[in-house]
Amino acid sequence: MDPQLYRSWQRSDPNGGPAQRFLVNDRGEAIYLVDPGINGTHRTRPDGSAVTKFDAPKATLMSYIIKGILGHKLPWTLVLLGVMIAIALEMSGIPSLAFAVGVYLPLASSAPIFVGGMLRWLVDRWLRKHKFKDHDLTHDALVAEGDKSSGVLLASGYIAGGALAGIVIAIMAGWPSLAPTNERLATWANAHNPFFAGPHADLLALIPFVVLCVLLYLVGRDVLLAPVKKKT
Repeated sequence: MDPQLYRSWQRSDPNGGPAQRFLVNDRGEAIYLVDPGINGTHRTRPDGSAVTKFDAPKATLMSYIIKGILGHKLPWTLVLLGVMIAIALEMSGIPSLAFAVGVYLPLASSAPIFVGGMLRWLVDRWLRKHKFKDHDLTHDALVAEGDKSSGVLLASGYIAGGALAGIVIAIMAGWPSLAPTNERLATWANAHNPFFAGPHADLLALIPFVVLCVLLYLVGRDVLLAPVKKKT
């Protein structure tokens, strides 16, 4: 640890480079670059060791908008163009919000959303052909019935669980006292888990993802965790 005291300096002049924050000494010399753990740009330290960084595309988008408004540099032409596109989508019967989310989110984030939408479509299709086949329900009524299913509740739990898991992972990665534990876990996984690193590392994460998808589909069809009907 460096025992010296430093002052924080924010570079905001675009002519001098991108906006960054530095720790400077008493002579005004920049000694350290303050690179945040979320949306940080440097993933390696000067000694070559890796640094875990987390991406937050929604927060990045909001920061661009806020900085543009406060700095009077928001490209209103693009904003108005987006408004016109949203109006055209709504007039065509396409949800503009879902389209916009798919545009600004990276493919790694939007692909699971697409899979979830396909599962919802399959469940609604099954409900229409089997559970509510004797009911003359309109499309809106069928959607309303689907919104009350156990699958929607489970999907809400997935969202909450994913948010909590992200917080736990961020704490484990950013807490200095947990760094030795993370290194021991990584060393053990590299030695005993063939899918932990390398070209096939994503297969390990794909297994629980498929399990969660199958569970969500079965719960949506009331095959598992179906609500208990009260006896009359």
